[in-house]
Amino acid sequence: MGRVFIDCREVPSEKNCTLAMAADSEKELLEAAVQHAVSVHGHKDTPELRAMIKGAFHQGTPTVSNPSRAA
Repeated sequence: MGRVFIDCREVPSEKNCTLAMAADSEKELLEAAVQHAVSVHGHKDTPELRAMIKGAFHQGTPTVSNPSRAA
């Protein structure tokens, strides 16, 4: 398995967060993304949040340009 990433720019939010994170393992990325969601966005660390975050993972590395935001 190669790099995996998540990009906050894909998710509409009041903060207009521009953070993108990448790691060599889904476990490492999940822990970092959950910490970010809790500390920056005020979410609770729940199994549902973890599933939602993991569902937003992509293979590879984030793009430099702004991706389309989810509807």
